[in-house]
Amino acid sequence: MSLLFLSNGHGEDLNSSLIIQALQQQRPDLTIAAMPLVGEGDAYRRLGVEVIGPTQALPSGGMVYTHPLNWVRDLLGGLVGLTYRQLAALRRYRPTADLVIAVGDIVPIVFAHLMHRPYAAFLVSTSSYYEGQLRLPWLTRYCLNHPRCVTVFTRDRFSCEDLHRQGMAKAQFAGYPIMDALQLSQRNLDLDPRQRMVAILPGSRVPEALRNLSLQLQVCEAVARLEPMQFRAALVGAITADQLRTMAAAAGWDYGPDGRLSKSLGSQLVVVQGYWGAFADIIHHCDIALGMAGTAVEQAVGLGKPVVQMAGQGPQFTYRFAEAQMRLLGDSVTTIGRPYGKIGAQDIEEIATTLVAKVQDQGYRQRCLANGLERVGEPGGSRGIATGLSHYFPSPRA
Repeated sequence: MSLLFLSNGHGEDLNSSLIIQALQQQRPDLTIAAMPLVGEGDAYRRLGVEVIGPTQALPSGGMVYTHPLNWVRDLLGGLVGLTYRQLAALRRYRPTADLVIAVGDIVPIVFAHLMHRPYAAFLVSTSSYYEGQLRLPWLTRYCLNHPRCVTVFTRDRFSCEDLHRQGMAKAQFAGYPIMDALQLSQRNLDLDPRQRMVAILPGSRVPEALRNLSLQLQVCEAVARLEPMQFRAALVGAITADQLRTMAAAAGWDYGPDGRLSKSLGSQLVVVQGYWGAFADIIHHCDIALGMAGTAVEQAVGLGKPVVQMAGQGPQFTYRFAEAQMRLLGDSVTTIGRPYGKIGAQDIEEIATTLVAKVQDQGYRQRCLANGLERVGEPGGSRGIATGLSHYFPSPRA
């Protein structure tokens, strides 16, 4: 039995890789391959899953809708040629695939449909929480209603119920896999129990994440003037120590060993300690998060943490993305910024004031716990979707 996963983005790759791990545990006899349509597919490569076609990191990182120019940047960056080569790779692989799993939005779903094989879809990129009702593009709806589409997984129960009301009986909710990717490393974060801790989430795409972190350092300064707090930054491996040192110098901060960023405010020393490979530990132990990320913010909300977001320049984390994420994740998230506007000194002060007020509101933090369970859910989604998929392929041979 051969499965092929199609996905189009960092979060989509992560969800796919988690489902694959669950499938491998349940059915070690399966042959599993993948085709990441955006980016290099690192999540698959780390698992040793075969990537069957060409990959390329495009300027938008798959976030073409966050700014009108992103389409142009991707076209100039080789989108047309990449798409043609990927379609050719899928045609070559078509006789091998018993079931195709499309994870993402219209792009992987259409690619799966064009393979003329049975396929399943996981609508990880959309939710009824955005507008109160799923308004799927006609092409997406056509593909999902096609007889070759055997089932449609949703990222939340609300979306599944909505699709049922719209007549799509094949829709099902089996959980959201990203909450399965939060294994603690037991890293010592050197926390002072007398102070609240703020998780700094700058995102995973470089150089955007460095620009985001530079803005977040300004907020840390403003917060420190209001209330002494601890700041722990979750850094991805693509951010190097040299890049941090350069960014810190440009922002007027000092860079110390092992990801330590610091700045003197008179007699007060503000420290933002960065950690590589300790994301789960940081969001588990934080009291609130300052976010400029996609999946990481969703995971923080799922753990019941309040999140204050600030709009950046993208290509991913623009005001449009942040505002949509706020609608998706509900009351746990507060966004400050303006469409196509740069964050200014007044915004920095507003973000800091909002963050301090949110973290001091015990009633609000309790509501975030309930909201996180509703909007994101508990661990177990990977296993749930893997079990759901198993109904659509034959039993292993004796």
